[in-house]
Amino acid sequence: MDGDEPRDGVRETYDRIASHFASTREYPWPEVESFVADATELGPADRALDLGCGNGRHVELLSGHAEDVVGLDVSRGLLDEAVARAAERGFDAGLVQGDASRLPFDDDAFDLAVYVATIHHLAPRAARVASLNELARVLGADGRAVVSAWSTAHDTFDREDGFDTTVDWTLPGGETVPRFYHIYAPDEFDADLDASDLSVVESTVSSGNCYAVVAGN
Repeated sequence: MDGDEPRDGVRETYDRIASHFASTREYPWPEVESFVADATELGPADRALDLGCGNGRHVELLSGHAEDVVGLDVSRGLLDEAVARAAERGFDAGLVQGDASRLPFDDDAFDLAVYVATIHHLAPRAARVASLNELARVLGADGRAVVSAWSTAHDTFDREDGFDTTVDWTLPGGETVPRFYHIYAPDEFDADLDASDLSVVESTVSSGNCYAVVAGN
């Protein structure tokens, strides 16, 4: 995979499964809830970003902890689901279609960010590191973000080294739709963070996923 192929493939895949996928993504991840609560313990953030926002479940969480919230996703179908969720539940957010490795935001635009379950859809490695650099660029010097990716530490994967694969999504009726993933080894995840412009505050493995709390420079 090179060029725009992975990005275009991810967009087409999630547009295709958006409605069913969104119906299975009701609640924020506990790790994200804990991060947001800790990051805003002294007061709400001014501006928060959900990078790879999907159906808006973490946008909704952020809306209770920030004055202004923006969600970005490559899939128009998932953004439509996020718009519907916001209208139904009464939270406000700006929702933007875009590429995680080329963010359409100014430098230092956010002081809080969530980037979960998205970077593993990017290929090749240069695009993943570029997306981390973009997060560093838009995150203010005093800002904090949480980054997560699927990991070889999960029981599903009997591998120690990181690898590319596809994971099928099964639609009602039995049709399967393959989704591209790069499954990170924990040390590889740390290496990509170290290669980026972000400063790592903490890196852990939880529920089979790699997590890192990071800061802008």
